Amino acid sequence: MNLDRRLLRLTRSVRLGLGLTILLGVLGGILMVLQAGLLSGAIDRVFLGGASLADVTPLLLGLAGIAGLRALATWSGTLTGQQVAGRIKQDLRERLFAHLLALGPAYTQAERSGELAHTLLEGVEELDAYFGQYLPQIALAALVPVTYLIVVFPADPLSGLVLFVTAPLIPFFMILIGKAAQILTRRQWGVLSRMSAHFLDVLQGLTTLKLLGRSRKQIEVIGQISETWRRTTLGVLRVAFLSALALEMLATISTAIVAVEIGVRLLYGGLDFQRALFVLVLAPEYYLPLRTLGTRFHAGMAGVEAARRIFAILETDDKGKSNRQDAKDAKEKQEKGIPLPAFSSSPRVERRSGGEVASWRFNIVFSDVAYAYADGQRAALDGVSFTLAEGEQVALVGPSGAGKSTIAALLLRFIAPQSGTITAGGVPLEAIDPDEWRARVAWVPQRPYLFYASALDNIRLGRPQATPDEVTWAARQAHADDFLRALPEGYNTLIGERGARLSGGQAQRIALARAFLKDAPFLILDEATANLDAESEALVQAAIERLLARRTALVIAHRLLTVTRADRILVLEGGRVVEAGPHADLVASGGLYSRLFAAYGGGQASPARLDEGPKMV
Repeated sequence: MNLDRRLLRLTRSVRLGLGLTILLGVLGGILMVLQAGLLSGAIDRVFLGGASLADVTPLLLGLAGIAGLRALATWSGTLTGQQVAGRIKQDLRERLFAHLLALGPAYTQAERSGELAHTLLEGVEELDAYFGQYLPQIALAALVPVTYLIVVFPADPLSGLVLFVTAPLIPFFMILIGKAAQILTRRQWGVLSRMSAHFLDVLQGLTTLKLLGRSRKQIEVIGQISETWRRTTLGVLRVAFLSALALEMLATISTAIVAVEIGVRLLYGGLDFQRALFVLVLAPEYYLPLRTLGTRFHAGMAGVEAARRIFAILETDDKGKSNRQDAKDAKEKQEKGIPLPAFSSSPRVERRSGGEVASWRFNIVFSDVAYAYADGQRAALDGVSFTLAEGEQVALVGPSGAGKSTIAALLLRFIAPQSGTITAGGVPLEAIDPDEWRARVAWVPQRPYLFYASALDNIRLGRPQATPDEVTWAARQAHADDFLRALPEGYNTLIGERGARLSGGQAQRIALARAFLKDAPFLILDEATANLDAESEALVQAAIERLLARRTALVIAHRLLTVTRADRILVLEGGRVVEAGPHADLVASGGLYSRLFAAYGGGQASPARLDEGPKMV
């Protein structure tokens, strides 16, 4: 669909406000006609009729009143235009945010977070000028000059003809110059997006850059990007100033033509003074909406380029179903009598303190599941089938890129199978409401994301309605209570974006506290003991063992210690399950797991990783 048409579709909910903006602009034009009539009449009566001030006082009062009404109409039109733009921006930003949530990490992790943030904030904001100024001005540039022509033609047909013939020159040149401006604006938006993305990446990785001695090099890189953006911006401004010069020159020349032909006819008595002055006053106002359109065209152009990226995100499909569609399908299945799994209720804190946890009531089955990234060009899973039984703890092992993280993403509903099925209790996973499903799943990633908020709020992310006492209980279970109380403001201390003020072990314990607080019966664990010092690893490992107790769990295992304690091990290679069984049986089989085990530990409970060596085929 054409971009302009898609932008117009966004105005459906604000058509009344947009219509009112245009109506107020037309009203301003009508009032200008009345103002020109009163002004020309008053001057004619004083200049040629010899009228006194008292004689023209009613005309002057009327002129002042109309000028006030016109100013009020202009102000009201501007205000309603801003309200229209604000409403559209709010709706669009909400749609964009909801769609990003629906796409999930599978999409956002492949994008640059700085560029997405820039689009969500500044990109949507750039549409303010388009909807608040440019779009209403398109209608006014057509309606207001027509209003003036309707009045001018009966008063002076020749002047009306001159106005009618010269008016199209302004939009003609505006289109010619606008094409060049559009190309430059598109380039400017692209450079600004890349600069935003790169700058955020540098800020987030500044610690690593300092450690590697590469921070000074990034100063040069950012300087080069900034210089490119400066040159592009100046190029856009040059075209904008050229456009303004051309439009002003055309409007001035056209007004001069009207003034000359009126002056000649007035000199030879072919036109009376009042009508001549009336048309002469309206002539500059006749071209004003067209000149304003040219100015606002450049102001709205940045919004159009931002809209290209916004619509590209909104039209991105995650190669599965969105959360809203999943929920709709689930509701339809329920209405048709298809039974959904009965989820366990999450117990209260009193039951937790007694050691009781929720249990999973059914098996999860993967049946010939396949998934590929990059539009099918990079296969991650190819015909994966296995069963995760109730209360079972299964470890996923295999070389890097074998498909372990993809299985976790499928279970978290971040992506959907491109072929095959995943069932829970015999019901397809996509038939279950995503929010209902995720409420019963706890995920502890290897690198947990911590927000710029208090430690209390970061833990409470696991269950937002939890009380402070419940948060404290969860922190104790994760061995996080002691270091949290030692912070300057205890649990209310701001821990910084991505846990900037915490060590890796402390961040992992906050993530585990989230899982304890959520108390979900199904746990997906991307082993959290990697890259930790010995003391932190011991504390985190103890918390993990407590968290795993009597829960159904899928553990993406990197270390031998975790693997040997699993009930069953699934060995992945090339997107397929090549081996499955208990640790002892797999070691004795002499297959891939046995070779990995021998290469990275040799039977010792060492911290060796099973996924760091070359892929074994």
